[in-house]
Amino acid sequence: MAAVAGNRARRLALRTGHILVLVLFVLFTATPFAWMLITAFKRDSDLYNPDNNPFWFNEPPTLEHWAYVFQRTPYLQWLLNTAVVGLAVILITLALALPAAYSLSRLLGRWGERLGIAIFLVYLVPPTLLFIPMARVVSSLGLQNTLWSLIVVYPTITIPFSTWLLMGFFKSIPRDLEEAAMIDGCSRLGALRRVVLPLAVPGIVTVVIFSFTLSAQEFIYALTFVTSTAVKTVSVGVPQDMVRGDIFYWGPLMGSAFLASVPVAVLYYLVLDRFIAGFTTAGAFK
Repeated sequence: MAAVAGNRARRLALRTGHILVLVLFVLFTATPFAWMLITAFKRDSDLYNPDNNPFWFNEPPTLEHWAYVFQRTPYLQWLLNTAVVGLAVILITLALALPAAYSLSRLLGRWGERLGIAIFLVYLVPPTLLFIPMARVVSSLGLQNTLWSLIVVYPTITIPFSTWLLMGFFKSIPRDLEEAAMIDGCSRLGALRRVVLPLAVPGIVTVVIFSFTLSAQEFIYALTFVTSTAVKTVSVGVPQDMVRGDIFYWGPLMGSAFLASVPVAVLYYLVLDRFIAGFTTAGAFK
């Protein structure tokens, strides 16, 4: 009886510890969103009073910060620009990274692996070293101050990493399945479309999320190549138009940041399992 009671107490302590860790993690991750949301509804007199509780409303909430975001700034246009750039970058990345990764992992043997590592090293070059030559390229193409400048430049970041990531995922798919499909009459492209790509969905989802997140949050290129307010993305428009000198409009800043971050957080939540499988390359087979 004492042993049974000890095991129950041990299991209870372990479960309690798991719950406490989960609660702490939820608080850690949810606090920034809660703070942004509360700040977006706070009055300036409440917000700038150091004696007030920053995590609650010491005065009645207000909508004046939201009115500033939607009426005095082209915030919706920034969101649309971000979505257009993100979608275009995703399509370009998939169109180039998928065939490149498949070719390097299936057709070139060891040379393919070495080339994949070399391509990945390009991703490690920081944008602070590349934005000057990239500016020359954008200027030569006549794309200054347009969304096309970002659509052209961002794939130079997303394609190397996506190619390396998809190479690892394609290698985890047995060649036997592909060869069996080719024996049954499929061409190599047919086997790729009908067998390999469906099994590589977790990796493709990872590439989609990575490409969109990078294009939505990138700052240096967007700041360098785009100057008109109507052409900016959220990552540049919000800090540039809501910070005037040493004056920070914290209410509109927090409100706009909350609106821009929640859809991305929801997207991560919906595809979290596939996203993790894409990075671990453990989700191709069970």
